[in-house]
Amino acid sequence: MAAFLRLLSAVAALCALSCGARAAQCGISDIAIHQARTGGIVEGKPEYEVLVSNHCHCPQSQVVVRCYGLSSVEEVDPLSIRPVDGELCLLGGGRPIAPGMPVRFKYAWMTPQDFPLVRSRISC
Repeated sequence: MAAFLRLLSAVAALCALSCGARAAQCGISDIAIHQARTGGIVEGKPEYEVLVSNHCHCPQSQVVVRCYGLSSVEEVDPLSIRPVDGELCLLGGGRPIAPGMPVRFKYAWMTPQDFPLVRSRISC
């Protein structure tokens, strides 16, 4: 019985190390933000579509970008992006962004906006 408990403890320790190592391989740099003009015009302003993808094998939640209030003449889906103050926006309602499950949103403004990443929480 003691040998079995030692083996079980060793397996649990290896799993914890492995999971920790996998999470350490991921970071905010694994989040990619791409945007392009859709070709649409809203109130005389070009429309842009933004695609936020996670290229890490671990989901990342609580993804925050700098957005300076998110200027747009068209309504932006608050489930995809919403301002949390005058500078920062939360993506996807804070829900995990998993690989292959990007967050998308559209906005219309005079020029494309930058959305630099600020932070995320890795959930491995």
